[in-house]
Amino acid sequence: METTPQDLLVVALEARAGRRPEQGELSLALAGAELVDLLDVGAVRLADTRILPLDPPAVADRLLAGAAAALVRQPPFESVEDWLWRRGRGLAAAYAAELRAEGQSRHHRFHRRHVEGGGAVPADAPERRAAVDRWASREPVLAALGAAAGIDDPPPGDQPDIADDAVATVLAAVSDAVRELDAVRQRRAIEKAAFDNIWRGAVG
Repeated sequence: METTPQDLLVVALEARAGRRPEQGELSLALAGAELVDLLDVGAVRLADTRILPLDPPAVADRLLAGAAAALVRQPPFESVEDWLWRRGRGLAAAYAAELRAEGQSRHHRFHRRHVEGGGAVPADAPERRAAVDRWASREPVLAALGAAAGIDDPPPGDQPDIADDAVATVLAAVSDAVRELDAVRQRRAIEKAAFDNIWRGAVG
């Protein structure tokens, strides 16, 4: 079963050096991609920004089925933002491991925070062809997720045409979460630099 998270991972692994996303951004985008697919198969619906689980149809993909099983099924339910942070923890590594286990990948690895492994999926694999074609066509959902993850820049002044309000809500939440992650990193870097300066002054 081809899924949006699988397509996003293939695109991330195929990205040229310098545009391969960091694990944190990719994990958040993958969690959003899962939620988009769960909306598509009728496993969930959104009430404002809350995720309401429904009786899910059978899902062939193991990780997507795991996402459905991980839904919070008790009121007040979970917000899209909370889902992204909870489900996204380590999700990029989980999808990479699944790809390797299925034998679709010759080699790929995560180095520090970045995705490595250009050409990770064999060129003749149907999964790769489908993902590359979807990416090349600038399919709005995959394009938005890829831009949020840092694989590509969104076209200037061109917002993806997302007709489904629930999907648009998810994509906006992914972008917000990625910006928050970047802000946290910057804040920590500033705090570390300030501490280093104090330390050097104390021992200098």
